[in-house]
Amino acid sequence: MTLSSIRKAPPCAFVLFGANGDLTHRLVFPALYNLAVQKLLPEGFAIIAVTRSEFGEREMRDHLRDGLKQFCKPPVDEKVANALLERVQTVVADASDPASFETLKKTLADADEKHDTHGNRIFYLAIPPKGFAPTVQALGKAGLTGENNGSYVRVIIEKPFGSDLASATKLNSELRAILKEDQIFRIDHYLGKETVQNILMLRFANGLFEPIWKREHIDHVQITVAESVTVGRRGAFYDETGALRDMVPNHLFQLLSLVAMEPPARLDAQSVRSEKARALDAIRQWTPEEALANSVRAQYVAGKIGDEQIADYRSEKDVAPNSTTETFVALRLAIDNWRWAGVPFYMRTGKALARRYTEVAIKFREAPISMFRGIDLDGLRSNYLVLQIAPDEGITLQFNAKTPGPNLAITRVAMDFKYSDFFDTPPATGYETLLFDCMIGDGMLYQRDDGVEAGWRAVEPFLRAWRQAGESGLALYRAGSTGPAEADALLARDHRRWRPTA
Repeated sequence: MTLSSIRKAPPCAFVLFGANGDLTHRLVFPALYNLAVQKLLPEGFAIIAVTRSEFGEREMRDHLRDGLKQFCKPPVDEKVANALLERVQTVVADASDPASFETLKKTLADADEKHDTHGNRIFYLAIPPKGFAPTVQALGKAGLTGENNGSYVRVIIEKPFGSDLASATKLNSELRAILKEDQIFRIDHYLGKETVQNILMLRFANGLFEPIWKREHIDHVQITVAESVTVGRRGAFYDETGALRDMVPNHLFQLLSLVAMEPPARLDAQSVRSEKARALDAIRQWTPEEALANSVRAQYVAGKIGDEQIADYRSEKDVAPNSTTETFVALRLAIDNWRWAGVPFYMRTGKALARRYTEVAIKFREAPISMFRGIDLDGLRSNYLVLQIAPDEGITLQFNAKTPGPNLAITRVAMDFKYSDFFDTPPATGYETLLFDCMIGDGMLYQRDDGVEAGWRAVEPFLRAWRQAGESGLALYRAGSTGPAEADALLARDHRRWRPTA
């Protein structure tokens, strides 16, 4: 669904576990504020801010207000902010202390009375992944997961959904022991971005594109998620995780599945997520030797990004001095189905790169050029459809045209669509659509269990192969560059090259 949906969100209590954390501060609460500005929050609405240690109500409200001032643009509407903050109550609850969830239960009952939330509850777990299952189990033991008298209970879980196939399968099993699948909302904020959502509209609402969206017309697909930031203060987490686990099974595979999926029978959550899961399940699972040949992993060394001098990854705080964790990964994938047989999907993502940039580029097969013999073809370029996701959202179609003048020459031109040029869109964190969809019970933009497990199955061969290889094969790249030369070689052997990002 979109924020312009005619559906109205029913009353609910929004329970924020990890309310004093960075995610809530930067993204989740500002998203709730933006929904309030757009008058999309229900009249009956309460926010229960849950922390593991004592956090006073006034202190919590000041903390959340500070986040609005810091991360919301334009300036905060104090009237809207005050009205939202007045609905905030604080509770101390810890999964290791079952009695604390009885306090949460009482607070929710009070919210039903005070704010008329009708027993509807959304539990947002903005906590470390190790707390997902214990928190849901504690909610179940406290009788807070049952849906009674027409009320709903939904649980939003942040990524990562496991660290490999086995842990993802285990987490899904633990969650489903307490909750029904349609109560579980696995959030990926990439799916809240307009351009990502627009992939469905671009493909299936335009007769121009769908007939040529297949192997006969598409040469290959590139997916790039480049980050200019380093690991910063996340060294302990990142050194155990790496670029592959952190980005590929979620962000990059969400983009891949939207590009590669078959047309769904209906535009609803079940149909769309089923086709996305099938696309991921069709990714070829390489042998260990093939996984090494079709991947590049690399780690940044000292360099410069803008005016800032960057140290080696191994010198970062909480990173092992002999770490073999990758901060950059490039993959060559094959999708074994009728539509995509023989069409490689290349993807790359990394930290400490020259600039922040995210795009999906579809390269079409080249036209026969025999008729242009004798003509200067220096300007002839491949046809690309480029879906730009960050920092600016838009779509570009590149094609060849005649250069003006008496001589017959060809040059590349582009038709550009920018969201900012056509739509006066309200400021957003990327979470607004996702939170609103959860409130109305639409899971289309959330991941389902089979999609999560299909994604992990696709990356499992790389994890195993890299684990066995150890430091052997780990490439290096300078911070502030576009990545390692080995990533260029991965495409060069197929007589292809990455689109420039810097």
